Amino acid sequence: MDPRLQWVAQSGSVNALYSLIQKDPCILQNVDILPFMHTPLHEASSTGKIDLAMELMILKPSFAKKLNADGFTPLHLAVEYQQVELALELVKFDPSIVRIRGRGGMTPLHLVAKSGDVDLLTEFLLACPECIRDANVNGETALHIAVTNDRYEELKVLRGWMQRIRKSDASTTEIQVLNKRDREGNTALHLAAYKNNHQACSYPFLNSFPGPVS
Repeated sequence: MDPRLQWVAQSGSVNALYSLIQKDPCILQNVDILPFMHTPLHEASSTGKIDLAMELMILKPSFAKKLNADGFTPLHLAVEYQQVELALELVKFDPSIVRIRGRGGMTPLHLVAKSGDVDLLTEFLLACPECIRDANVNGETALHIAVTNDRYEELKVLRGWMQRIRKSDASTTEIQVLNKRDREGNTALHLAAYKNNHQACSYPFLNSFPGPVS
């Protein structure tokens, strides 16, 4: 990234951003043409500079969907660095970014299911209901990931969400997510059963889901 943009992103100053644009009107476009780039929005998102991040979303909304060289979008970084308020603002602006697959096919929802944050998980699901279907390169959905990482509270949220959407799509999403198999051929229910047997971790509420369909 241009050192001048780096400084602006780290300072979080909207005024400094526009001063730089006045001097070099193409400075943001020069960043946008690169396929993989740690943009000023990535930097602002990882450090919680909300005002600057939202200004950049207006000027260059494409930055929100760009992967950096490590394979992460600004929303991935906001989740990774626990910038919850900023993450919520990004999603309000463009709910579709919850579904962008980054490194390993992990979406921001997957990261939340892995690290744990009930409120953020709920907000992501409300903003983009379809994101519950998404799987990473190993075929793991948020449900698989929550089970694997012992995220009991997040699993309860996912369960409640699946029950909610059951009414609107005749269980199609519920069946697809529950029966989704990872690379090893395991559904989330298989993983829960395995953990019950070998780690004494109980997920009794998963039993309230309908079983796999033949």
